[in-house]
Amino acid sequence: MKAILLSILFFSPVAMIVNGKNDPTNEEYLRKVLSNLEKIESASYYTLSEAWQPGDSIPVYATRHFTQEYKNPKDTTIGASYVTFNCEDTTLFDLGYNGDIKATTYHEHKGVMIDDFTTRDLPFRLLTPPFFNYTKSILNYILTTQDNITVELEERKDEYYLKLSIDEDRQVEFFGKAYYMPENPYLFGDTRSQYELWISKANDLPYKKRREMAHSISAQLCYDAVFNNLDIEDFNLYAYFPDGYEIRRYGEKREEQPPVSALVGEKAPLWTLPDAQEQSVSLADLPGKVVLMEFTGIGCGPCRMAIPFLNELKERFAAGELSVITLESWVKNLRSIQVYTDKNGIQYPTVCATEEIIKEYQTHTLPSLYWMRTVQSERC
Repeated sequence: MKAILLSILFFSPVAMIVNGKNDPTNEEYLRKVLSNLEKIESASYYTLSEAWQPGDSIPVYATRHFTQEYKNPKDTTIGASYVTFNCEDTTLFDLGYNGDIKATTYHEHKGVMIDDFTTRDLPFRLLTPPFFNYTKSILNYILTTQDNITVELEERKDEYYLKLSIDEDRQVEFFGKAYYMPENPYLFGDTRSQYELWISKANDLPYKKRREMAHSISAQLCYDAVFNNLDIEDFNLYAYFPDGYEIRRYGEKREEQPPVSALVGEKAPLWTLPDAQEQSVSLADLPGKVVLMEFTGIGCGPCRMAIPFLNELKERFAAGELSVITLESWVKNLRSIQVYTDKNGIQYPTVCATEEIIKEYQTHTLPSLYWMRTVQSERC
């Protein structure tokens, strides 16, 4: 096994590895892989995508998709177009981008949401590029950046393992190229950015990537890839929209949803939900004259900022006066909920909310907080 540590300092856009230029574990090899990626005009492949919260070893979610990716020279944003389908039914369209719009399908609502990138004032288009386009951006960044980075390149039996660590005062994300993310108060000063690639020796192309930040970790495995089997001239994103689905545009105004205040004075919907230890917790059994209930989400920055405030409330009032409880609305993995509560020092119970309860409480944004007086039959 060969392991070579490559340090690229801020004053050197490219750092040579000390081995001879014919050694595949040097800069020349990275350029070879990048050249191979540039030759991909199209690709069809399956992916396994997973995500973790920092500190956890069990994925919060794992999803499989079938993707068709195209090089798109007309798109000056990422230089690619793509469409993804349900892995079990590759005719079931999920997500796509054609260089002008991003379209997301919500099958449970029989709708397609179109984002033309005019609503949010961002320096990039908020979309995750397809696998080969994404890995190409990472390699291009390594070979051209003047940032303070460290790259580890390790030869293994059937692959090369590449680890990129970026030591900058802002996180670096890839949306076609590297973007330095605005200062985020929810990160508490942790601006780490780390990317890993696994490159097959069989074709000198990446087949797996992993991204690690202070707030989230994600990975994607690409398999059964077929290259240059599609023509961008035949690509029509609108043709994939399911028949009969309502088409909406991101940011367009619709009929106002009922305000949360409509629940004031009404009986609070009762629930019994599992906590991280798989124990049942019931709203009706919570002690205290008043219950403060928060709907939250793992990965929600404002929700994380609310934790010290809620901990303080719990400490300030006796159990007979106030109960504080959180309903996790995004993540259904109880182990992940436990890791999150431990890591963030949450001192009040957290239970896993169901979609039914979220709808009953008319929760549209996170965090959402509700005060309830239990002495009056759990009225809001």
